[in-house]
Amino acid sequence: METLLEQIESGKLWQFPGGIHPPEQKTLSNQQPIARLPLPDKLILPLKQHIGANGSLLVNSGDHVLKGQALTAPGTNWSLPIHAPTSGTIEAIKPMPSAHPSALPELSIILRPDGEDKWTPLNPISDISTLDNKQLIDIIHQAGIAGMGGAGFPTYVKADSPKPIEFLVVNGIECEPYITADDRLMRERAKEIIAGVEVLQGILKPQKVLFGIEDNKPEAIAAIAAAAQHNQDILVRSVPTKYPSGGEKQLVKLLTSKEVPSAGIPADIGVLVQNVGTLFAIWQAIFEGKPLIERVVTVTGNTITQPSNVWALLGTEIKHLLDSQGFSPVEAQRVVMGGPMMGFTLPSVRIPVVKTTNCILAPDNQELVIPGDEKACIRCSACADACPQSLLPQQLQWFAKGKEYQKLEEYNLFDCIECGACSYVCPSEIPLVQYYRVAKADIREQKLEQVKAERAKERFEARKERLEREQEERQNKHKRRSAGAAPKAADKEKVQEALSRVKDKQSDKSAVQAAIARAKAKRGENGELEPDNSAIAEERAKRKAQARKYKEEKTDQPESTDKKDAVAAAIARAKAKKAAAQTAPESEPAAADDKKAAVAAAIARAKAKKAAAEDTAEPEANAAPSDKKAAVAAAIARAKAKKAAKKAEEAGKSTVEQAEAAPTESAEEDPRKAAVAAAIARAKAKKAAKEAEEAGASVSEQAEAAPTESAEEDPRKAAVAAAIARAKAKKAAKEAEEAGESTSEQAEAAPTESAEEDPRKAAVAAAIARAKAKKAAKEAEEAGASVNEQGKEANEPTAGSETDSSLTEQGAEGTSEQQQALSPEARKKAAVKAAIARAKAKKQAKEQEGNEPS
Repeated sequence: METLLEQIESGKLWQFPGGIHPPEQKTLSNQQPIARLPLPDKLILPLKQHIGANGSLLVNSGDHVLKGQALTAPGTNWSLPIHAPTSGTIEAIKPMPSAHPSALPELSIILRPDGEDKWTPLNPISDISTLDNKQLIDIIHQAGIAGMGGAGFPTYVKADSPKPIEFLVVNGIECEPYITADDRLMRERAKEIIAGVEVLQGILKPQKVLFGIEDNKPEAIAAIAAAAQHNQDILVRSVPTKYPSGGEKQLVKLLTSKEVPSAGIPADIGVLVQNVGTLFAIWQAIFEGKPLIERVVTVTGNTITQPSNVWALLGTEIKHLLDSQGFSPVEAQRVVMGGPMMGFTLPSVRIPVVKTTNCILAPDNQELVIPGDEKACIRCSACADACPQSLLPQQLQWFAKGKEYQKLEEYNLFDCIECGACSYVCPSEIPLVQYYRVAKADIREQKLEQVKAERAKERFEARKERLEREQEERQNKHKRRSAGAAPKAADKEKVQEALSRVKDKQSDKSAVQAAIARAKAKRGENGELEPDNSAIAEERAKRKAQARKYKEEKTDQPESTDKKDAVAAAIARAKAKKAAAQTAPESEPAAADDKKAAVAAAIARAKAKKAAAEDTAEPEANAAPSDKKAAVAAAIARAKAKKAAKKAEEAGKSTVEQAEAAPTESAEEDPRKAAVAAAIARAKAKKAAKEAEEAGASVSEQAEAAPTESAEEDPRKAAVAAAIARAKAKKAAKEAEEAGESTSEQAEAAPTESAEEDPRKAAVAAAIARAKAKKAAKEAEEAGASVNEQGKEANEPTAGSETDSSLTEQGAEGTSEQQQALSPEARKKAAVKAAIARAKAKKQAKEQEGNEPS
């Protein structure tokens, strides 16, 4: 059995499914050689004329360029440059209508030719053996060569195929009606085309080169066969005329019996396909150094006076081509770019020629009938029979109308080569190919959006991952810092502990040294340690000396008992005053009147004492020790009385403040309490006045007793002093009684008269009474102080012992002779009266205790 290569070498051909036989109409334009056109007024060069990305601009508006100069630089993603087709000036760079059924604007360079057609410096290669594959491919790339059969795929990408190529297939079929550009090119430039084949043959190293040409082009077959006869690896094959045998997949099937897989390319099965126009451009780029700036275009149709093939500069407007060939438009004229099967009607004749433009068809209304209205599908299956890809055109059309894009992909929509065979045979005149083109565009746009979304998602996830990583790094950094700070803190604590231990040791050392120093100081002469009891011994010696002194004084004063009694009486009076002052704050608000009465009584007693002191003679400087003791006791009693009065005043203040706050709250509750408090105040005032009167009487009796003993000197003076003292005592007692009665009457009258009208008035009256009592206490204290001051001024101290000063404080005016004249009986009488006063004071203190509110 023959191998595939042997079958190919023997000239065997295979068949592809489907296909049609439309009228060829090639004789209109293939009879004349390829013509040259005059320079157009302007050239419009879209930046994108191929499959892939645009190049980046190298020129600006106003620049002057030469023929063949690069206007853009290729980038990535199958990018190709474009070149200036002639010399001239860049008039503008702006969007212009594109060579597409939609005529959507694309960024274009507008070149105004200068008419000189001056070339840029060229770099032709005479011997390709001096260049390696990479250099050759780079020349092809920089020349901007793309597939010129209609697809516009970058040639350098195919030439740099990563997969091994078994067969290089040259497409010279040109199966579509009316188009004869490749036919005339093969006839006129066969040697150049074979030279281009040999360049690719040297790069790809295929086993065989299969040159396929339809059998309706005998002149082209002969020319290519003659040019390739020196190369045994180039096999020229005549292929039966059938549309669309020029399709890439169909031609591979015809010549090699291999089928390109769905959604695949011929390189997947070791086959590479190139168009004859592309191979001629490769020859120009390598051997002449010229970039792709022109191509052969068929201008034909019944409205063209001279249909033929022309060399058209890229960017030339379609109008210029039509006018140069004698265009005579008809009514409802259509101009089609491409053939009648795969071409599209141009929206304007101002569209430029691009790298994929191979034909401009201007038919009349009879030549290419305008399709009628679309009718319903009759399910004849003619479209399925004509499809060269074995697809289901009717089903695809339904999915395209319903925009079921997933179903379209499942039914291999992208395997459709848009040959138009289905539309050509459809009796319902359904434009099936138009449905497929729109659906393909929608699916591509949808996939592009998905790609963008996926890229955005990837960027988002990458950003999120980066932020999380940075956050984790920051946390780890903080952890490291905290971990490093912990040992530092521990080290600091250890250092502090060590320092504290050192300080403790130093303090212990200093304490030990101090103890040692004290021990050394206490050592006796014999070097033995003795206990340090010196301070205790000194205190003990002082106490013993005081005891001895006290004992001696006691033995020297036999009459100390009487003096003790006087001192005890003074102490009793002071305690009575203190008890009265302490009970005052605990009493009810009306107790302020009792304080006033007590103050008045104290004033009376002070005046009586002063009178008694005036009646007595001034003591001598060398008075007996017993009299001096009595004077000291009297001074102590006065000081205690003054202290008790001060405490009573403070207690009165607090009581007044409490009483001022209390009535506003309690007056409304029970106005009878104020009356009860007033009655208690009146009773206490009367009692205090009576006691003050009795105390004054006792003082006057003492004063009377004193002058009887000293009557020898001046009895009249003593009698007058006694009378004055009695009068003053009576007056003080009366004033105290009147003050107490008036205060009590006011306090009593307030609640009884106005309790029913306004309970607040009772509280106000009680506050006034307390204020008056407070004022009277203050005046009494000032009066007592003035009396004491007068006594101090009258009795200046004399040179002598400390007892003389105590006598001056007492304010005594009697002489030393009068003091000595007192008989023991008089002193006993005074002691009895003092005992009586003490008893009365105790009784008064008990009564006040009983009257305290619970």
